[in-house]
Amino acid sequence: MNEFIVQQQNAFPYATGDLTRLLGHLVIAARIVNREVSMAGLVDILGETGEENIQGEKVKKLDEFANEQFKSILGSSIEVCGIATEEEEDLVNFESDLSRDGKYIVCMDPMDGSSNIDVNVSIGTVFSIYRRISPVGSPSVLEDFLQPGTEQVAAGYVLYGSSTMLVYTTGLGVTGFTYDPSIGEFFLSHREIKMPEKGSTYSINEGNYLKFPAGVKQYIKYCQEIDPATQRPYTSRYIGSLVADFHRNMLLGGIYIHPQSNAYPEGKLRLTYECNPIAFLTEQAGGLATDGSGNRILEIQPQSIHQRIPFFAGSAHMVERAQKFMQINS
Repeated sequence: MNEFIVQQQNAFPYATGDLTRLLGHLVIAARIVNREVSMAGLVDILGETGEENIQGEKVKKLDEFANEQFKSILGSSIEVCGIATEEEEDLVNFESDLSRDGKYIVCMDPMDGSSNIDVNVSIGTVFSIYRRISPVGSPSVLEDFLQPGTEQVAAGYVLYGSSTMLVYTTGLGVTGFTYDPSIGEFFLSHREIKMPEKGSTYSINEGNYLKFPAGVKQYIKYCQEIDPATQRPYTSRYIGSLVADFHRNMLLGGIYIHPQSNAYPEGKLRLTYECNPIAFLTEQAGGLATDGSGNRILEIQPQSIHQRIPFFAGSAHMVERAQKFMQINS
């Protein structure tokens, strides 16, 4: 993977190697988290800490471990001046002189779907990288983290499953690497990933059906109707981990929907460190990512680092169809 990243760096005339090194630090942290995930059940990493994060969600031990690992490793680098994560109420500034000279900030969910770890189901890490807009040499500021997704220079995720994969983009398409634990390296396994324009899988938590907007309910019924011409009924697949659900749909074709609901009228997923990186990957793979109302995710101006929004992402044809149902019922 390191060799591939260096080769890609040559495509950017202004590249200095900082982003390459930053991606390398993310890989190191991912390897450490992967080691703990693979040992779950044998080490004390399962269950809850007894605390709640800023989202009001119960913190899993693995959430805390992953957050501390990524924060520690990125904080010891010289490329990153600050990070924002799901587990931290405010942005985290790295105070060393070298860190203040860092050109990048990172937004991330260190452990997506952590409730699945107790039952040995796939989980992941999601990350997004931006160039800072504050002066180099000073602490990072909130405005650095409130840039629209169009300003991302890189984004990706790590999927901890039957095999561990790292999938990322720097705006030159989507590439996947699979981890070989015998030598501790990621190797190129998926070159130029393209999402099928049409799919036959929809991923949504149908247990919340009664709380969904009318447009989403009608789209689900559409997916379930028998129509040989469009290969319906579609298959419902929902893991409960954004990374795992999205990864399957990106490779095989499908749509992921996390809409607003009675419980979450603004949506549940966070724009800066969940929706934006997945939307960047979606578009680079040839798909669409919107809020269900026709607004491109990457163009939404964040108002806070923990802002929530509705999220529709996947094969272009399926997202467009879902949006039509939303518009008809708006």
